[in-house]
Amino acid sequence: MKSIIFTLLIFLSAYVSAALAQSIQIQRVNPTNWWVGMKNPALQLLVYGPNAGTLTYTINYTGVKLLKTHTVDNPNYAFLDLTIAPTTKAGTMKIVGKRGSQTLTQPFDLKARDKTPKGQGVTAADFIYLIMPDRFANGDPGNDKFPDMLDKEADTKNPYLRHGGDFKGIIDRLDYLKDLGVTALWLTPVLDNDETLKKEGPDRNQAGYHGYHFTDHYKIDKRFGGSAGYIELAAALHARGMKLVQDAVYNHISDDHWFFKDKPMKDWVNEWPSYTGSTHKEQSLYDPHGATADKKTLLDGWFTPFLPDMNQRNPFVANFLIQHAIWSTELFSLDAWRIDTYKYNDMAFMNRCNQALMDEYPKIHLFGESVVNNPVGQSFFVKNTVGFPFKSNQPGALDFVLYNAFNDALNQKYDWDSGVNRIHQALAQDDVYADPNKLVTFLENHDTDRYLSVIGDDYDKYKIGVTWLLTTRGIPHWYYGTEILMNGTKNPSDAEVRKDFPGGFPGDRDNKFETAGRTDKENAAFQFVRKLATYRRDNPVLHTGKLMQFLPQESTYVYFRYDGSKTVMVATNTGDKEIGLDTGRFSERMTGFTSARDVLTDAKLTDLKLIKLPAKTALVLELTK
Repeated sequence: MKSIIFTLLIFLSAYVSAALAQSIQIQRVNPTNWWVGMKNPALQLLVYGPNAGTLTYTINYTGVKLLKTHTVDNPNYAFLDLTIAPTTKAGTMKIVGKRGSQTLTQPFDLKARDKTPKGQGVTAADFIYLIMPDRFANGDPGNDKFPDMLDKEADTKNPYLRHGGDFKGIIDRLDYLKDLGVTALWLTPVLDNDETLKKEGPDRNQAGYHGYHFTDHYKIDKRFGGSAGYIELAAALHARGMKLVQDAVYNHISDDHWFFKDKPMKDWVNEWPSYTGSTHKEQSLYDPHGATADKKTLLDGWFTPFLPDMNQRNPFVANFLIQHAIWSTELFSLDAWRIDTYKYNDMAFMNRCNQALMDEYPKIHLFGESVVNNPVGQSFFVKNTVGFPFKSNQPGALDFVLYNAFNDALNQKYDWDSGVNRIHQALAQDDVYADPNKLVTFLENHDTDRYLSVIGDDYDKYKIGVTWLLTTRGIPHWYYGTEILMNGTKNPSDAEVRKDFPGGFPGDRDNKFETAGRTDKENAAFQFVRKLATYRRDNPVLHTGKLMQFLPQESTYVYFRYDGSKTVMVATNTGDKEIGLDTGRFSERMTGFTSARDVLTDAKLTDLKLIKLPAKTALVLELTK
């Protein structure tokens, strides 16, 4: 009997050991690779798999030291702190994990950095074109949908599903964009959004076609063309002297993200006893009288019930997000970052993340989305001259203050404090920013009503707003299709302002990428934008020249861009009556100039004393002596 029991115990022990061995795996390592020769020698690896946190790790690779292994609440995770010496050679190192008699080996590539320029930045010399890849052009219908993804549908007839736009479709239209005067592309996020349809409205389930619901940081969505397609797009842009801006989302993830479904630790995301949404009120961050509770709800409240809010005060979360930003910049040769939902992030984390990118890529530009309505509030999120206790290091931001002013100027009746006065007032407060020329200006984006609809489909107003955008200070960005007069309001949903670019999809009746496919009015609009965009591109006075504006009078707004070699006068009349503009008031900038060239028509003006300014007109005059 004893021998039988002993035999059973041996068998049971062997069975348990075998079962345990099978239950330990390394399924993921993030980042998926790294580079030798980075300025920061530190690297933290996230290692994931069943019971991966129960292994004892070693790394034997010349120049690489494993400083510490962190175990956390969830035994499926381990975090490895490495340091990589400057002399380390490229190659494949082995991450070795042991437990008892079991040994697991995971290869990890350390690559040599290539010479492709990275982090070139965008400046006021650039004209950024914003594309929602799913809605711009479908170059490869074969990648529209995949049976192994949670969202298996693609249907151009359904505004809430994916439509199939991709990187190849964009590459095929780069010559169109370059001809328009575009110098940089900003794409809405391209990371994996492998998620179920989300209830984004009471009457609809919607796909993550817009890209803001990440499910895997280290995958580029294969419906766009995957990593290979993204690298090809970056190369095609750089070959044309153009730049690539990536859209970051640090604040939240999809509830279908793999590391939300199996969280590393209890405080990986900001949890509440019951669902708590953000207040969306940024005043809490800089209000000297504000309540701490309001600040917490702004920052830690969730954006929606299906977008868990990342806890960036957790150092492992912070490291993960920062390293992903650097990894993306290096692998995809990015030039700049637009940062989504900036004001909802932990500000100390954002400063650290921004600094890590700027340390590695000194020319890179970072500009965040903080929807605000006054210059002081907007200045809080960038380098500023205001005495806030917290000092942001973000170089730029999306200029929502000027965006609102543009809309007011075109939609309000001129009066003491309204109409074009709103633009003058916004720019008059530029002193709160350390460098207002690094703000990114715009007339609309993917979250707003389309510009043309906001101004009542008024083509004269359209030309005035475009003129302001492309001649004032800052870095102008454009939303796809506005050059061919695409319109729409967010009624009943955002999909109405995210329609397909006509001609980008199989079966489209018209091809608006081609002159022949556009109406006369659409061609006129395209040529108007092209004329101003290329003039701006070719004339540094509109990049770095000083700005002098004069108080608006009788619905007119006049300003000058000037430097040591050129002076450009911009005169706009938003009223319904022609104005005879007596230029004596502008002698501070016009003395010595006797004639001008109309940039938009190439006509020559030989008498500058009185300039006729028809109703709802914009003039751009290059002054000559």
